[in-house]
Amino acid sequence: MTALLSVCDLEVNIGTVCVAAGLGFDLQAGQRLAILGRNGTGKTTLLSTLAGLREPEAGTISLCGGEYAALGARRAAQLRGLLPQGHLDAFQSTVLETALIGRHPHLGRWAWEGREDARLAREALAAVDLAGFSAREVHTLSGGERQRLAIAALLAQQPRLYLLDEPLAHLDLNHQIAVLELFSRRAREDGVGIVMVLHDINLALRHADRALLLFGEGRTLEGPAEAVLTVETLSRLYGHPLREMRDGERRYFVPD
Repeated sequence: MTALLSVCDLEVNIGTVCVAAGLGFDLQAGQRLAILGRNGTGKTTLLSTLAGLREPEAGTISLCGGEYAALGARRAAQLRGLLPQGHLDAFQSTVLETALIGRHPHLGRWAWEGREDARLAREALAAVDLAGFSAREVHTLSGGERQRLAIAALLAQQPRLYLLDEPLAHLDLNHQIAVLELFSRRAREDGVGIVMVLHDINLALRHADRALLLFGEGRTLEGPAEAVLTVETLSRLYGHPLREMRDGERRYFVPD
């Protein structure tokens, strides 16, 4: 079976600083990968590289069996969607108009959004608890509402691979859980792949099948979340001792 995302011998640098060296992994349909690491270790840079927005120093990245150069920008945008950290609203627009941006990769060069595109955008807004916000101006939204709108636009795009840079930013607790459960459901029911940068270890353990740890200086560790997320590896990752607690079969970590 062809992996949704295949990474082989990848090297990623920021100037003279190495983010990852010799990184390799496959993400299959329905799998969720959490990327964790301290501030400044290059999580966003790595995610941008996986999205094909910057060239790696070495190695290859395949999206649904094809490299980005062969796929072209349009086909790549149909297959993978990226949720960046920041959202710049340079022009005045409504919530629905912003959600419809997700449909652009599927439209012809001079085509306008149609009834089906509007339906998909409205469904995406409802999925992130923004039903009834369609006519609101984007500039009137709170930070959390704007983040959920960005997620709605990504859902409307309907990619096979979702690359999420801190998807829980600005969200309150109920929406954090709702968003993670939403993407987990998409992975389980639709077979999409999820790669997400997270800061909460326990949410990563709960909502990821695999984990990728960035230790700095090019050192990484990738594998099943249950095996990778341990007291030893996480204490080394964050430079602070952690303790593992258990509640029945569920594990979670707290600072020691």
